[in-house]
Amino acid sequence: MRKLTYFIACSIDGFIGDPSGDASSFHQFVNEEFLEFLKTRYPETVATEGRKALGFHDAENQRFDTVIQGRASYQLALDINITSPYAQLRELVASRTLKESPDPNVELVSDDVVARVRELKAEDSELGIWLCGGSQLAGELIEEIDELVIKTYPVVYGSGMPMFGSDFAPTVFGLESVRIFDNGVLVRIYNRTR
Repeated sequence: MRKLTYFIACSIDGFIGDPSGDASSFHQFVNEEFLEFLKTRYPETVATEGRKALGFHDAENQRFDTVIQGRASYQLALDINITSPYAQLRELVASRTLKESPDPNVELVSDDVVARVRELKAEDSELGIWLCGGSQLAGELIEEIDELVIKTYPVVYGSGMPMFGSDFAPTVFGLESVRIFDNGVLVRIYNRTR
């Protein structure tokens, strides 16, 4: 059974973006040490255009072969005329508003996203599935999430888009590791306690 991993960036107070979903204030913390970590441990989570610009476009996927994201997260790429932001992965977008995919590499999931994720998890693969965002999709998929990889940036938002857009329902995860970077970023890995 493959893992669904919510690999996400957030503020100290648990927001993945400002009230409109913009998370560009996190970019100031991507220094050489942190970028090397991403390039070696999670290269597939860097957008295709970013991989090209940084010179590791041909890096082999380390953890994931599939990414799923919500419509709002995908819209950020569409807004800059990118239809396949993670071309190095099989891409799925959960959307009830997009009627047809703008790219042959992007599969739209318009109805039962939980059932589709269960199908993906049942596939035979050594690599996992990356839940890229956003908040509402993470809330819908909370029961399917096996692992959290939380990149916590040293900034407080005060309000914004929460990590999970869902009703109150305590869900227990066990801490596996914490890595601290010189720039103040923490990467915490949690595994689902079932």
